[in-house]
Amino acid sequence: MFGNNRTEIRRVFTEAWRKHRANEQATPLETMISGIIAQHPEYHRLIENPDAALERDFLPEGGESNPFLHLGMHISLQEQLVTDRPVGISMLYQQLTAVVGDTHEAEHQLMECLGRMLWEAQSAATAPDEQAYLACVRKLIQGRKPGRRPE
Repeated sequence: MFGNNRTEIRRVFTEAWRKHRANEQATPLETMISGIIAQHPEYHRLIENPDAALERDFLPEGGESNPFLHLGMHISLQEQLVTDRPVGISMLYQQLTAVVGDTHEAEHQLMECLGRMLWEAQSAATAPDEQAYLACVRKLIQGRKPGRRPE
């Protein structure tokens, strides 16, 4: 979607947010990105300082999570929902949102399944298993239905 250059990918995020804050005309993609960033005030200070954000390493060993990866996963999820790819994800998202009660939290729950699917595919050097992904989401929904405890 953005290419392979980490700095340029991050620049797309910082520029979309800059345009949003300056009330400048943005592309539909930039509008989507700034909407996602708006939901994450914990990242605003970093994204508003491109000089610090563009080259920074976010190391899990130091207890850091990568805000650009997090925001990128939101974009991936929104694209999945619009295209219903894998088939059925849109319906499952609606069901999860209904039981969670919040679209943003539902996306965060989906990210757990998406991240697991991508990690497993990368570890095994295989294509992502869409059926395992959908099964993970179904398990989330079942674990949250009234009378059931999350596993």
